[in-house]
Formats: sequence, structure tokens, C-alpha cells
Amino acid sequence: MIAPRLPLQSAEPVIWFARVRVALAALALLSGLIFDIPHKWRTVAVLAAVALTWSAGTVRMAERRPKLAMSLAVAIGDLVVLGAVQLAEPAAYAGVRFVALFLIATHAYFLGEGRGLVLALAGVVILVPLAALEDVPLSGGMLAFYEVLFAVSAICCGLFVARLRTAESAARLRARQLSRRTIEAEALVRRRLAESIHDGPVQELIGLDLILAAAEQAAARDDREHVRERLADARALAERNVDALRDEILSLGPYGFEELTFAAAVEQCVPLWERRYGIRIELAVDPLNLENDICGALFGVTQEAVANAGKHAEATRVVVTLRTVEGEVELRVSDDGHGFDDGDALSSTDPGHIGLASMRERAELIGGRLEIESGERGTKVVVRAPLGESDSA
Repeated sequence: MIAPRLPLQSAEPVIWFARVRVALAALALLSGLIFDIPHKWRTVAVLAAVALTWSAGTVRMAERRPKLAMSLAVAIGDLVVLGAVQLAEPAAYAGVRFVALFLIATHAYFLGEGRGLVLALAGVVILVPLAALEDVPLSGGMLAFYEVLFAVSAICCGLFVARLRTAESAARLRARQLSRRTIEAEALVRRRLAESIHDGPVQELIGLDLILAAAEQAAARDDREHVRERLADARALAERNVDALRDEILSLGPYGFEELTFAAAVEQCVPLWERRYGIRIELAVDPLNLENDICGALFGVTQEAVANAGKHAEATRVVVTLRTVEGEVELRVSDDGHGFDDGDALSSTDPGHIGLASMRERAELIGGRLEIESGERGTKVVVRAPLGESDSA
């Protein structure tokens, strides 16, 4: 599957590429005038009338219509110009091949995998037959050998250079989606927190005010029984709101890792996760004294993995383990959900799976690596990272 490509953020690379082609044409023309070549004036005429004129036109096109300058038709036009140069001067066989590979590789970066391969095949179709028809410096088996190398090199350039652009586009898409997801998540948390406080503690505190007012009136009447009842109601209401606010704070994540270990942070969140996702969570966490940034990253991976298990995998049981393995800290989060098997979730060319990509980002921030195994029997998320100075000391 070919991942989507993002458009270039600026037309400047296209313009510079066009200017490089003008420089190549001008340099070739100057070399033809200075040096003694077999078909000097015929070659100079083709370079001046065809190559230089065409390349100058691509500069104007790149400045005015950069998308058109990146089209497959323009790329094939470059190869046709090279074919004209080779017809004019067969002895320029090697130089034409060098420039052809450069043009195919650069155009493929702009065109992408599919059209990059088409361009490479077009270059082979245009230039290879000319070598067989013209009186080039090579012949026989040696010519065939060089032409096979050129054809393979051209196809590799068309595919792999374009693949680099595809991977770059996928990374940019993933970064955009992660950024958008972060903004949306922040807005959602703000809205949910505001609604929760308004509908919960704010309303409850209004009720608490009424209860205390009733207790005050009862005290004025010297109705001690009524006062005790109202105070008991007030205490129960206050305790209920303390629990509700504590759940809201935990849902935001325990950020006080200076005072909390990873084990304590996860243990605090387990009851909330179990209520929210309807799953059973088991912990097997060694008491490691990890650095704060490592604790934060591992907690974020755990939180995301538990959420995926509860919301998407329909799991009923999640097991979280933390231990040291060969000088590294290893976090495992396993569930018994239905998993997924739609390819490599961490592929550099797949901009999807944003939650999984965020876990990878967290692992990489602490110099670690993320592995995910998923299937019909569940999903296992594994993070391995170097131990910080706190635990290794």
C-alpha cells in the first residue's frame, strides 16, 4: 500500500531543481564549445536550442506553476532532451547516463513511488534503444552489461528515492495528527472537567450550603437531633465530592512523580480505570526507583494501552508488569481483547494508529523502543528503555 504524500510546503525546492538543470545545460554547452568532441557543432546546437531552452522554460514554469513543474510529463521531457543530446553526440553516452540517474532520482522524490517507477521505466525505454542504434563507445556484451546496470539503477532510483519521500510524508502526517489529537484532547479534557465540576461539586456545594443553613436554623431552635442529621448529611456530601474530585485529578494523570513511584501512580489509577473501562487490571510491578521522565513516559504508555484495551479491544483483563531485564527497564501491558492484524501498526509509511504512534513517541523520548504484538488472543505492548541514574546507581 502506498501511503499518501503531503504537498511540499514551499515551491523553493522545485525552483532550485529547475535552476540546477539550467546550470547543467549551460555547463554542457560551455564544455562543448571549449573541448574537442567528435560532433562538436551539432552537439552545441542541440544543447543551445533544445537543452538550454527547455531548462530555462522549466525555471519559468517552476516560478509560476510549481505543481506543473513537478509533473510526470515535465520529467519525461527532461529524459527526451537527454535522448536528443545522445543522438547528437553518441560519445556522450556515459555522461548522459549519469545525468539521467540524477534526474530520475530527483524527479522521483517529487513524484512519489508510482510515478517515480513510471519515470524510471520511461528513461530505460527512451535511452537504452538509442545506445543500441547509435555508435556509442561500447558494443556487444559490454554495452549490454552497462545497459542492464543502468536500467536496474534507474528503477532503484525511481522506487527507493520516492520511498524516502513517502516515509517523510507519513512522518509529517503522523506529526500533524498527533498535534491535532493533542489539541483536541486538551479541549476535551477542559470541557469534560468544566462540565464535571459544574454538574457535580458546584451543584453539590449549593446543596451543602442549604444543608448548613438548615443546620444553623435547627441550632437556633435548639433542635440538636436535627442538627446532627444535617451535619451527617453535610459530611456525607463532602466525602462524596472529595472522592469525585480525586477521581477527576487521577484521570488527568499523576504528575507528581517526585513523590510517587511508577507502581504507586498506577495503583492509584487502577480503580478509576477499572470503573471507566469495565476491565480487571492485575499488577506485577517491581519497586524500581526510576527517574521522573522515565516514570512519566512509561505511565503514559500504560494509560494509552489500558485505554485501547478497554475502548477498542473489548478486553476483560489487562496485566501490567514492570521489571529490569539485562540492564534495561521493561514494561509489558497485555490484554485478552480481540487485537488487530491490519499490518504494521508502527510502520513509518502508515500515518494511522495515532494512539500507538503516541506510545512510540513516548518510548523514543526516553531512548527506548516499543514493540507491539497483536492477534486474536489479545495485544501485548512492550517498552524497553535504558535504566536512568536513579535506579542504576
